[in-house]
This record gives sequence, C-alpha cells and structure tokens, in this order.
Amino acid sequence: MGVALFIALFVAIPLLTLAFGRPVASDWRTATHRAMGLAPDPGSYPGAVVQAYASHTFGWRGAFAVHTWLAAKPAGADHYTRYEVIGWYARSGHSAVSVTNTRAPDTEWYGSAPRLIRDLRDAEAEAVIGKLDTAVASYAYPDIYRAWPGPNSNTFLAHLGRAVPELRLTLPSTAIGKDYLPLGQFLVRTPSGTGHQASILGLIGVAVGADEGFELNILGLVAGIDFAHPALKLPGIGRVPSGD
Repeated sequence: MGVALFIALFVAIPLLTLAFGRPVASDWRTATHRAMGLAPDPGSYPGAVVQAYASHTFGWRGAFAVHTWLAAKPAGADHYTRYEVIGWYARSGHSAVSVTNTRAPDTEWYGSAPRLIRDLRDAEAEAVIGKLDTAVASYAYPDIYRAWPGPNSNTFLAHLGRAVPELRLTLPSTAIGKDYLPLGQFLVRTPSGTGHQASILGLIGVAVGADEGFELNILGLVAGIDFAHPALKLPGIGRVPSGD
C-alpha cells in the first residue's frame, strides 16, 4: 500500500500541472517553430558554438517531459548543425537520428519555447565538435523510438553526454528517457560525467553526481535534490525554484 501511494504521488504532480497550470496546444499542424534568438548569429559571432536545448514535448506529454537536442557551429561556419532524435522518423521506417543544417538551432518545439541548458564557446566548443560525429554514429538505437521509457530524444542526448565528456551535459530531471539503459547494462556514468547512475530500463533507478545531485527515478519520473545549485527536483515540474 505504501509503495502504491508513493507512486501515485509521483504521478499526481505532473497531472495537477496539466490540469491547473500549463496550457496544451491542440493541433501540431498549426504549432509554431519560431527561432527564439538564443543562438549567436554566425555572421556576428565567428567562434565555435555548442548549445543544448530543452523544450516541453507536444500536447499532454509536455506536463511530464521535455524534448532535448544539440546544435553546433565550428569556428568560421555560416550555419549551425542540429542533432536530435525525432520519433516519427523511426515510425516511418527511417533513422530516428536527425542531423540537419536546414533548421534554426533554437526554434520552438511545436509552440513551446526552448530553454538553453548548455552553452560552450570557442576552444571548449571545438573540443566537443571534434567528437560529435563519432558519438552520433555510435548511438545504439537509430531505428527504435519509444516516448516512454525510452530510447527517445533524451536517451540520445544522454548518450552524447557520456560519449563526449567535454560536453559536461546535465539534462533536466524532466528529460524522461535520459536514464534508459538496455538490459544487461545497469551502472554507467551520469551524462555530465560527474557521477554514476544505476537504472533498469529507465523504469527505476538512482543517480548521484556533482552536477546532477541526487535523483530517484520511478517509472521514468524523477525526484531529487540539487546540492550544487540548491533546488528540489519534482516530477513534471523539474527544479524548484527555477523549474525545467
């Protein structure tokens, strides 16, 4: 009974957010994809840039989770390359991994404004860019996508964080799928590289790291404490204060 009540409380928080807080877009065909001006203009900033973004997922799922992606521009380049996993690509028989330079790096995700979660410049960015192609190619699930519990877009970003330690990527606690690990793989570094996590298929697990703090994952929903930048982490809400 106690376990069932605990799980119910985990799920209730994002459901209350959906019911009383966050508005939900109803039609993906009319949702906006406007660039938000968070990425430096290549014409005015010639240096290398690497940025990671998070935005609420479309529809009711946005009460529970965010979609994450990475954008990068080598020094002197006149455009960004955007790296992300998109579910309907896999469902249509293509690779879920999207690598494109035709989309702005900082667009809304179906009407939801992105939040910048990592911003590297110049030498730090170049160190990441030099390893990105290899890291993307080594992603284990290009043909598989599951919104829950993974693998999904957040599983992909977590993979990039582990494959490229220079990125030092701390994903939001609302990035459902970041903790997904295949059967047989139980203990790994956290995506930031500052700690370790144990997880069973992303359904239950725990993470401890200097950047992540302490996180408890139950059915993909995460609660925890950030000690470095004091805040609570609540399912669906993220950081309190300063939510995801």
